[in-house]
Amino acid sequence: MENLRCDVCVIGAGSGGLSVAYSASQMGAKVVLVEGGEMGGDCLNYGCVPSKALIAAASHAHMLGTGGPFGVVPATAKVDFAAVRAHVKNVIASIAPVDSQERYEALGVRVIRAWARFVSPTDVEAGETRITARRFVIATGSKPLIPPIPGLQDVPYLTNETVFDLAELPGHLVIIGGGPIGLELAQACRRIGAGVTVLEAGRVLPREDPDAALTVLDALRAEGVTVRETAPAERVTATGAGICVDAPGGAVTGTHLLVAAGREVDLSRLGLADGGVAFDSRGVTVDSAMRSSNRRVYAIGDAAGGAQFTHLANYHAGLVVRQMLFGLPASLRADHIPRVTYTEPELAQVGLTEAEARTEHGGRLEVLRFPYAENDRARAERRTEGFIKVFAVRGRPVGVTIVGAQAGELIQIWSLAMANRLKLAAIANMVAPYPTLGEIGKRAAGAYFVPRLFENAKVKRIVRGVQRLLP
Repeated sequence: MENLRCDVCVIGAGSGGLSVAYSASQMGAKVVLVEGGEMGGDCLNYGCVPSKALIAAASHAHMLGTGGPFGVVPATAKVDFAAVRAHVKNVIASIAPVDSQERYEALGVRVIRAWARFVSPTDVEAGETRITARRFVIATGSKPLIPPIPGLQDVPYLTNETVFDLAELPGHLVIIGGGPIGLELAQACRRIGAGVTVLEAGRVLPREDPDAALTVLDALRAEGVTVRETAPAERVTATGAGICVDAPGGAVTGTHLLVAAGREVDLSRLGLADGGVAFDSRGVTVDSAMRSSNRRVYAIGDAAGGAQFTHLANYHAGLVVRQMLFGLPASLRADHIPRVTYTEPELAQVGLTEAEARTEHGGRLEVLRFPYAENDRARAERRTEGFIKVFAVRGRPVGVTIVGAQAGELIQIWSLAMANRLKLAAIANMVAPYPTLGEIGKRAAGAYFVPRLFENAKVKRIVRGVQRLLP
């Protein structure tokens, strides 16, 4: 067995792990990167990248049939599913070199393609290699959660790890789960010609603002997606043509079944007990600095048991690099981390939702709302569904909800504001080019000052007094 010694051993070559390996190696640390699966992890191979590539193809198909209001005669899109699949694979392939073993080896990282397992608090084994490191970073991601539905294990089903390998377009796709993954894929598959039914045990997008989630739900239903809320899957059986899912309100039959009921962390391979690393069903137990019960071991991304976003894993990576390489303190914040559901309209959130803000801040809270329908660019593009809601306390945003066109782009300035603890004046003072959707955020911030300036009797008296004094 080969014995290696290094400064940092990263376990997992997904987005967060790659960020740590890159940063540490480029700043002079000796780094070993261990990955038993695909380089690039879930995001590149089964998640963010292929889903957004599919959504882009579906958007082109959808636009062909929606030109009527613009004077463009609608046409029915002819979808070549094999070409759509090739497009998705091509996008993955175009990004893969950035995450590849070859690139990281060229950067000086030793890459070992095997599953890692702790054999002591200071050592892991991966294949025929034993690695002793000053610091370890667990960045092993998560996998699809498969709920214990009777009959599910006896029928073929898809997850986000297999749906992009379909050779043919489903005739009717039944999706269990109305979260972001389920709704994104539901809309995309419907737009390229599949029948789609979504079964959700509670309400769709349960974490999100109910008004915003309803806007998304209405859009999907208008496009022909059947969505049934409070309809948990109770049993799955095979039929001659596919599958049948029993649920309150009646059974649903389809040609294919997609399970999109969430994700779970799988740490079973890692031998964490032998490494002195505490964990539970949610993930590795970490403190605010992402450090585990073993002071040598950090966990980031999904493996740390919190929200499951690629950009959050990259944020975690920066925190642990700061500590491991420079010995500087770092502490996790969550208030400025955005999230986006990439349906059309998109739904984006940063900080507290309205319900959370009311619970935390009570009567001090002010809710500022501005509709897309009053934005000139949205009117020109006939994309007027949606709104922004800003939740402010003493002139600072504590949360923002946006549902509408390009919400994922529009949320970024609010993430910037909250990360740097800026006041609403910073957004209101911004000069946004006209006409752009970016004016929506500026108008919402400006709404904070309307009652303080335009509806304030004292201000009016001051203005009248100044006018009498001016020549």
